[in-house]
Amino acid sequence: MDLYNKYNHFNLANLITFANIACGVVAMYLIQQNNFFLAIVLAWIAGAFDIADGKVARKYNLSTEFGVQLDSFADFLSFVVMPAFLLFYATRYYASISVYAELLLGVVFVWYIISGLRRLVEFNTKADAGELEKFFEGIPTPLGAILLWLVYLLVAYEVITNGYLISVMVLAIAWSLNSKLKIPHP
Repeated sequence: MDLYNKYNHFNLANLITFANIACGVVAMYLIQQNNFFLAIVLAWIAGAFDIADGKVARKYNLSTEFGVQLDSFADFLSFVVMPAFLLFYATRYYASISVYAELLLGVVFVWYIISGLRRLVEFNTKADAGELEKFFEGIPTPLGAILLWLVYLLVAYEVITNGYLISVMVLAIAWSLNSKLKIPHP
């Protein structure tokens, strides 16, 4: 297997992306076990893989349309679905919220996931394989995940226990994903 062949779907950059996906999947399993700490550790490892796959792809000229799509799928799983899943389950675990607040929170997280998916699809329709923009328009999904993890900390340390307030915070983050905010690319 040639790890440096850009047309090999299992080249080095894509293998790193697959590791990102694996971290997201295992983190979701751990969330079901209420093991939020280890799930967050895996999420941060997924973030490191997300940074590394792009750097490796550019350094070794491994960027392809397949890799761009794979990276967006990994971002969707690890930085949109998994953190939404984490915060929803953590809120149910740490905060005593009403059935109505839980239902609203569920709807808000579905909206967050749709917003994250829309952001990634929009990004892909504008991106060319291997090109790097100076600024993101709207916050990138990994930054959205970090913001959700900050909300998670507020919930886990019982600074915020109101499901309606958590819903408003998540809606604001969802809005920012598709906003006109200019964020410098690292």
